Amino acid sequence: MKKLSIIDIANHLNVSKTTISFILNGRAEEKRIGKELVERVQKFVEEVGYKPNSLAKSLRTGKSNIIGLMVEDISNPFFSAIARLIEDRAYKNGYKIIYCSTDNDTLKTRELINMFRDRHVDGYIIAPPQGIEDDINSLLKDGMPVVLFDRHLPNVNADFVEIDNLFSTYNATKHLIQQGYKNIAFITFASGQTQMQARLQGYHEALNESGYKPVVQEIIFNQNEDLIIAPITNFLKKNKKLDAVFFGTNHVGTCGLKVINGLGIKVPSDLAVVSFDDYDVFKLFSPPVTAIAQPIEAIADSVITVLLNKLNTSSQHISSQSIILKTDFNIRESSKTATS
Repeated sequence: MKKLSIIDIANHLNVSKTTISFILNGRAEEKRIGKELVERVQKFVEEVGYKPNSLAKSLRTGKSNIIGLMVEDISNPFFSAIARLIEDRAYKNGYKIIYCSTDNDTLKTRELINMFRDRHVDGYIIAPPQGIEDDINSLLKDGMPVVLFDRHLPNVNADFVEIDNLFSTYNATKHLIQQGYKNIAFITFASGQTQMQARLQGYHEALNESGYKPVVQEIIFNQNEDLIIAPITNFLKKNKKLDAVFFGTNHVGTCGLKVINGLGIKVPSDLAVVSFDDYDVFKLFSPPVTAIAQPIEAIADSVITVLLNKLNTSSQHISSQSIILKTDFNIRESSKTATS
């Protein structure tokens, strides 16, 4: 069955399409349209099940009241918690969110940006992979509000919200050193992204200051967990002298804990453990795992506040902001003193 348009309704009821439009948009009273006509239109619309075309409406009004939210992986607890908080704040401000996962894939991200453009979303919140600089610059050039979070792109002059990654890993590595650990490995995803590079740098700086040798294992990100677990297993089997391990993300951390359990490694007597991105699994592990906690609520709040300000301001020439937030370091049993 052909989808009805406002013109079809107008022709059927022998009423002007402008009048129909006013009635459907709740402006009948303002335009002094008779109650009887309003009821006749509403009854007919109900009978035929007419649904307004939101895309046509957005072209007419210039607003879709939709925000596109692109994260690395919506199933990751860090991203899903942030997405949920952003959605709540957006909804209270009259916006709905469409979210999707980029898998850190440049081509997929480009296609998703084009899909959002076609849907005429009002603004973009993106945790960007590398290689997407031209696409985001093109959005900015067209006056689209864009806020990056979790990491930024050095050649893109967009607002971004992230945490102090370098200090966070520096501080946590120093904690392990102060506890008497000397052979500390850093296991992370292989990535040129700003946040991952900063985490690696913080680890290196802390070890260099103490004159200890860095031991880094970079793993290629894969949706298949077995392809993350296998290289961690090989690495821990090969590096028997390690006395501590620092996991660079919660995903690497949970895979690492599975390996540690599987190999029968005792924490912290055989191996101390620290991870980035605190969440419930780390608190429930035996013993509970020391972890860096990102301020999820503050990140979500900053991101949506910056975007709403952009959406509600006619001027596109507000200079872009860089918001850097502090983390919490939650010390637990997994990183207790080497000698205790």
